[in-house]
Amino acid sequence: MQNKNTILISYKNVCAVFFNKRLVLSSFCCLTFAFVQAQDLHFSQFFNTPLTTNPANTGFLPDADYRIGANFRNQWSSVMTVPYKTTSIFGDAQLMRDKLENGWLGIGGVILSDVAGSGSLRSTKVYGSLAYHQQLGESSLLSAGFNIGWANKRIDQSKLKFPDQFDGKFFENPITAVSLTNTSVSYMDVQAGMNYAYFPQENVYINAGYSIQHVNRPKETFFNDNTNAGRIPMRHIGFLNAILKVNDRVIINPNAYFTTQAKSSELVFGLNGNYNLSEYGEKQLVAGLYYRVGDAIAPMVGFELKGVKFTFSYDVTVSSLNQFNGYRGASEFSIVKKGLYPQHGDRQSQCPTFY
Repeated sequence: MQNKNTILISYKNVCAVFFNKRLVLSSFCCLTFAFVQAQDLHFSQFFNTPLTTNPANTGFLPDADYRIGANFRNQWSSVMTVPYKTTSIFGDAQLMRDKLENGWLGIGGVILSDVAGSGSLRSTKVYGSLAYHQQLGESSLLSAGFNIGWANKRIDQSKLKFPDQFDGKFFENPITAVSLTNTSVSYMDVQAGMNYAYFPQENVYINAGYSIQHVNRPKETFFNDNTNAGRIPMRHIGFLNAILKVNDRVIINPNAYFTTQAKSSELVFGLNGNYNLSEYGEKQLVAGLYYRVGDAIAPMVGFELKGVKFTFSYDVTVSSLNQFNGYRGASEFSIVKKGLYPQHGDRQSQCPTFY
């Protein structure tokens, strides 16, 4: 899923670059643009971007007290001179574990940056997150959270090409009737969500959540429009995952993720596993495979060393787009560090671990 303005720029750039090489690609771009709806940024490794998936994940750390992480996605490098580049940096931590009975607060923040195509559309988003987690009995946990953020999008019209600049072969006409009122827009954005976790025994952990992005439906447009046009549709996200300890060497983690916004939707599911290479889990191999329905498969490999996990995935396009990009979709890299506070060095984990 990508933002509608991003798709617009991508459509212009791809068609302009490849028109001489493949007339059919130009037609394909036009058809794709005709049906696309407003969409948000996304990562294939959605489980490694917890605060944007659901703000109730803030401080939702069954095996740690805090974590910091970063994600980078490089998309469409096979068909665009300058591909989409999306970066996320986040951090969250648990607070007041010793002051609230069977509960705690989670606090965190995330920064998102996205560059579309040749740099014509740039997005910057900064969010602060807060969540509350309450244990229900001995084997379940209920969480609720929200985040509030500031978002900015800016555009360089001189780098864009519009239909009235096309002379039948190239985009060479320097004059266009399109005029943008603003080249930079900013707005406040709100997201809210809930999670439920169930851990009936030390080797089984199940978690499900639901969240809504753009609860306040902020307006995002570069044109002078006093109507409700340009308001971002709410985005609904649901996920389900489990952590299952098979034996002292293997832990598996099945995941499913579904999101819908306007008339667009995305369903991703798959499995990754950790293989223990040391006595207490300080060294682990990570591998997995995910499928985005109707779009791509994403194999993943990684390594975890003393609480720091590195993972790399690659989207292999299986849709009809593969005849243009040669099955090369997007590469994605993630690094996540988890840790315990000094006074909590011996805190019991609530999910399956190797120690």
